[in-house]
Amino acid sequence: MRWRALIAALLLAAPVAAQEAPCRQALALGLDVSGSVDSAEYALQLRGLANALRHPEVVAALLAEPSAPVEIAVYVWSGPGYQRLIADWVRITGPADIVALAGQVLAAARHSAPPETALGRTMAFGAALLGQRQGCWKRTLDISGDGKNNAGPRPEAVRATLAGEGITINGLVIGSDARRGGDMRYVEIGELAAYFQAYVILGPDAFVETALGYANYEAAMVRKLKRELEGLALSALQ
Repeated sequence: MRWRALIAALLLAAPVAAQEAPCRQALALGLDVSGSVDSAEYALQLRGLANALRHPEVVAALLAEPSAPVEIAVYVWSGPGYQRLIADWVRITGPADIVALAGQVLAAARHSAPPETALGRTMAFGAALLGQRQGCWKRTLDISGDGKNNAGPRPEAVRATLAGEGITINGLVIGSDARRGGDMRYVEIGELAAYFQAYVILGPDAFVETALGYANYEAAMVRKLKRELEGLALSALQ
């Protein structure tokens, strides 16, 4: 299968990537642009990520260990054949790098994308990105999404293939902003969070963050980035 070939390719490329200077953490962020995401929600997602990166507490966590910086890449995804980088790997060595990365995210124009939600395929793509950063102490894939897999390889099958690769996969699930009463929205996002917990996330410290809707995405992203970054930063400083 094509996704298995992609994972194999990242392993073959690993010796080259390993020659790079080590970093504290590699973060690959995958943003859902499938058919369930309208133009307003797309804008909220980009703005939410950009603002979260510039949040003072996230900035402090990103810059906590200057001798071993964090590296970040951002991509968008939808159907099995649609994954597109909007920010290639950026080494965060100071505030200017964070501002520049946030600017790249905000400047990303939306292109026509398939309507499907291919979670398994985006997991394979994100793992391939992390394969370029073998020298980092920790490698984390963050997948934001508002629906279950409905195309391409099953996420649990891809996860099984990645289980020995030393990466962490976390999720940020986003509830619907439309046509639901408050109680039903909590039920639906609880079901989606349970789905990500069962089939998507990977690693002993992996977790699922939730945003009740796209309007809550920024706050959820801040929580998630702080949780991912602060523990490792504290360990590095001890």
